[in-house]
Amino acid sequence: MPRPRDSRQGNPVPEEDVAAMFDSIAPVYDRVNTLMTAGGDRRWRNAAADATGLGTGGAVVDVACGTGKLSATLADRVGPFGRVVGVDLAPAMVAAAEAAYGDLVQLTFQVGNALALPFADAEFDAATIAFGLRNLADFEAGFRELTRVVKPGGRVVCLELTVPPQRGWGRLFRSSFGRLAPLVASAFGQGEAYRYLPSSLDGFPDAPTLADTMRAAGLVEVGFRRLALGAVAVHVGRAPGPGLPGA
Repeated sequence: MPRPRDSRQGNPVPEEDVAAMFDSIAPVYDRVNTLMTAGGDRRWRNAAADATGLGTGGAVVDVACGTGKLSATLADRVGPFGRVVGVDLAPAMVAAAEAAYGDLVQLTFQVGNALALPFADAEFDAATIAFGLRNLADFEAGFRELTRVVKPGGRVVCLELTVPPQRGWGRLFRSSFGRLAPLVASAFGQGEAYRYLPSSLDGFPDAPTLADTMRAAGLVEVGFRRLALGAVAVHVGRAPGPGLPGA
């Protein structure tokens, strides 16, 4: 399937509006996601955690962490002597994450902007972003910032929705997602807010194009794996370093 020529380079919705929307849906976010994905979101998070290659004692930043579910999965991987920092632009999401996982000594959360992370260069062994890239004003800049805070050779992992490559299934997925998200969320009084999420997929780069965006941001050894019949993709790249292609 040919790549779309009109892929967006970033999210046109102002950051403050995105943060306010996620603040408003924080109380129902996990329940709606579980219902919409029939529980598949847990498997997808595990796939993203696997892709980091992290083991006991590792350090990772989870950007656009939301309510902290992927951050907590990563915390299990690195153990009590590791370090996981979850960062999100929406204060209510960070508060929900702290309330749910504040007892994990290796895990902390803070409010922060994915395009200007408050960390030193090469501070982490890996960086992740799950279902948050679509909300960034500049996708390439987001990957560039994730790459900056990862040590040479460390992995940057992106878990994100994507349009399936099969034309028929792709059209059906886009149409169904556009109706399902507001419908499910309306049961929790958040139908209007959830109209944004399907629309954020409009013009979003397909999986091969997103891989090209990662390469343009400086990542090497970039690849991706499709999940959920092609509706979700896990992208992985390495921060450049000695001995790696492009270093």
